[in-house]
Amino acid sequence: MSINVARTDDGWWVESDGRLTPIRTEAGTTAELLADRSEVEKAARAPDPNGPRLQDTEMLSPVTVPARVVAQMVNYRSHAHDSGFNPDTVPPAFFRKSSGSVCGPTADIRCPDHVRFLDYEVELGLVIGRRIDVGTSLTEGELADVVAGIVVTNDVSARDIQLTRTQFYESKSYPTFTPVGPFLTLVNGAELAALERLRLTLSVNGEVRQDSTVADMIVKPARALNLLARFQALDVGDLVLTGTPGGTALKSPGVVVEKIGALLPPAVKWKTFFKSQADNPHYLKDGDVVAATISDPIQGINLGQQMNIVRGPARRAVL
Repeated sequence: MSINVARTDDGWWVESDGRLTPIRTEAGTTAELLADRSEVEKAARAPDPNGPRLQDTEMLSPVTVPARVVAQMVNYRSHAHDSGFNPDTVPPAFFRKSSGSVCGPTADIRCPDHVRFLDYEVELGLVIGRRIDVGTSLTEGELADVVAGIVVTNDVSARDIQLTRTQFYESKSYPTFTPVGPFLTLVNGAELAALERLRLTLSVNGEVRQDSTVADMIVKPARALNLLARFQALDVGDLVLTGTPGGTALKSPGVVVEKIGALLPPAVKWKTFFKSQADNPHYLKDGDVVAATISDPIQGINLGQQMNIVRGPARRAVL
């Protein structure tokens, strides 16, 4: 049965029915906490009905840093369609994010002054529970051997940096561009086997923008980790973001427009594209409230809700 683990300035906690029970551990990092699993389970077996209320507590990211943060690109069929790709032929791809981008589930998303097109991407995060060496090969049934838990993440993206400079790393690595939590939900093999039922939802100012299940994924977690292990080792406590559903602010301009754009010099193409995007109301702006959840009521899994406020310009302007 899944266990929701939370982290605050005062330490680690197990959440149950909106109340927090302290975990008797000296762990300072996620990796150290996972090594102290017996204490986590002990707290889960004896929840404190009078413990601190979740709603009164400021949560930190349950994934501590420094850690590797790796993300999958275009990994939901609906997102592939939005991006102008054929989901049956789009190749698996990965990119890195700076662990300095990780922040808590209620932290402000701080938009740099030079960013004008700020986007959101709710994603299921996998937290590694056992080192994966380069060359490791996993079956679906072995996923629970290497994945300790799952988390809500948001792959916040500066689209004008990403596209005009072909800079995934910079565009997705500014501080606060990876909200994580509120919970690290520890799961067992049966729960990992049923990940497809998890529903990812993201809203902005109460308007639902993304709503899909993991069943829409193109490359499932076990295969993704196998592909990563061809060239990238992962350690306990590392975080793998598994892609986002359709519904982001950024969408493909269409086949005809793309063919015309291919004939233009890159600087002219992107200036024209973002001029057309200036009227797109879905890009994030100062004061927007972004809420994200992942849950499966059938299994009783609820990874909690992130709620982050955008701070900064993020105003559309002609480049």
